[in-house]
Amino acid sequence: MTRYAYLGPAGTFTEAALLQITSPSDELRPYANVTAALNAVRSGSVEKALVPIENSVEGVVARTLDELATGDPLVISAETTLPVSFALMVLPENAKSPITRIATHPHAEAQCRSFIAKEWPDAEIMETPSTAAAAAGLVSKNYDAAIASSFAAEKYGLTIVADNIGDNEGAITRFVVVEKPGPASLPTGNDRTSLAAFIDIDHAGALLEILTEFAKQNVNLTFIQSRPTGRELGHYHFIIDAEGHIEDMPVHQAVEGLKEICEEIRFLGSYPRAARVQK
Repeated sequence: MTRYAYLGPAGTFTEAALLQITSPSDELRPYANVTAALNAVRSGSVEKALVPIENSVEGVVARTLDELATGDPLVISAETTLPVSFALMVLPENAKSPITRIATHPHAEAQCRSFIAKEWPDAEIMETPSTAAAAAGLVSKNYDAAIASSFAAEKYGLTIVADNIGDNEGAITRFVVVEKPGPASLPTGNDRTSLAAFIDIDHAGALLEILTEFAKQNVNLTFIQSRPTGRELGHYHFIIDAEGHIEDMPVHQAVEGLKEICEEIRFLGSYPRAARVQK
């Protein structure tokens, strides 16, 4: 049995993604936010956590990136993806009642703007920590409807009044399994290596210098995002995903080259890439 933390409450897309990679004997524990889920790993309350890191429509989950780059070290050991589809849901007894207030997570609201503007242009949008929290909160009757997954509607016994309301039908979210550092996994031939590269101070050509180290070794980058370190203006780090395993010589040599030009390199794991989702 493995204990997993995940972004809760029950009924989130994260829980649905976690069910894809766990067994019935595993223990799944919901946490209120990404920070709490990852801190559960750091404290030893759980062995692993599953958190969202990237969405094909809304982009990166900044909180996940920042948590991995700071604090006690954690590494990514696996990833999984999940097609994301949204539904508008209400309490069963309110299926035909007017809708004036809709609750959901900001990422979900951003992916359903066209639908909301067309169908409920005058509705007040209320922000919740997750789409599942919006679904769960319907029982309080502080709002009339929630935008969440059909998975959440089933969890909380809600009635779906409109399904597949997202502006992009092919939306996909990538999730990562995070745990404490340990022995590296063996290369599979279809791996991804993640790391955080801290530059000493922002300067002209800093990004080019980083990219050049990978280009010299013919290593393809699948993701790169700059984030402030929080120290002061001008201090940044880059979160980088590269094709290949740290034990693959091209990736290893590229990382060694980065050590010569960066203030610090934090290794965030080498792990098998998730199967490509067919949209």
